[in-house]
Amino acid sequence: MVGAQARASSYLRRTLARAFSSSSISPFFHGIHVFQCPDSVGIVARLSECIASRGGNIHCVDVFVPEDKQIFYSRSEFAFDSTRWPRDVLESDFQKIAKHFNAERSIVRVPDLDPRYKIAVLASKQDHCLVDLLHRWQEGRLPVDINCIISNHPRTSNTHVIRFLERHGIPYHYLPTALGNKREQEMLGLVEDTDFLVLARYMQLLSGGFLQAYGKDIINIHHGLLPSFKGGNPSRQAFEAGVKLIGATSHFVTEELDAGPIIEQMVERVSHKDNLTSFVMKSENLEKQCISQAIKSYCELRVLPYENRKTVVF
Repeated sequence: MVGAQARASSYLRRTLARAFSSSSISPFFHGIHVFQCPDSVGIVARLSECIASRGGNIHCVDVFVPEDKQIFYSRSEFAFDSTRWPRDVLESDFQKIAKHFNAERSIVRVPDLDPRYKIAVLASKQDHCLVDLLHRWQEGRLPVDINCIISNHPRTSNTHVIRFLERHGIPYHYLPTALGNKREQEMLGLVEDTDFLVLARYMQLLSGGFLQAYGKDIINIHHGLLPSFKGGNPSRQAFEAGVKLIGATSHFVTEELDAGPIIEQMVERVSHKDNLTSFVMKSENLEKQCISQAIKSYCELRVLPYENRKTVVF
């Protein structure tokens, strides 16, 4: 019921925002625009003039042009009056600029007016990333709606996770996997109505067929700074190797294991004073922070693909 109330509250907020925009009150909304096109003279001026001509106020602009490539990337944040610049006109104005500069990417988002991103979370036996994401979502720190949780491990009705999901009306789907049957066709049916997926320590490899059929972004969390300590018991591997710096890496999923473009990395020092328990705790804390930051950055349009294996993260 609480989940239904939260969704109703979100719907009411958007409805009120639209009502205000059509009334005599002139509310200002926060807009985000990301742009990627061949580099040329006058792009920033044209984007700025577009916003200013509609009475918008630019809050910040980030630009990146690689030294060895003629590619332009930008991310702008601006405030605008929706009575002077309606949402559909805003979209149309930026599309005209995109056409003029042969842009590969031009995306506009107005968080208070646009639907929240819908995600599904895939998890295995470990709870730390899943529980952290659920609590951040509950506190409003992740701008997403969670459609469902999918796991290849069962969780009984008296567990913290299941009780939480039941309170918030989030379905939990237990799909046990076996050699030669990873239940991917069933998963595709469950995640069809999502904008992207999150792997919260999901310990199954997704096939190329699944990735192609889903066709949208999938964000994963990896223990450690890639490509170190792959496989089972990574914390024990790192502990026994006597490392002095541990980390976590969030990246996009590709067919190549743990080799997708990196979104976020975090590190922490460890020492000879750490035992395996404290070592694992520090590692799990990094994983939780890293995956949540990656999701937040993605939803705020801060992450853009760069070349085949890299990202621009504003």
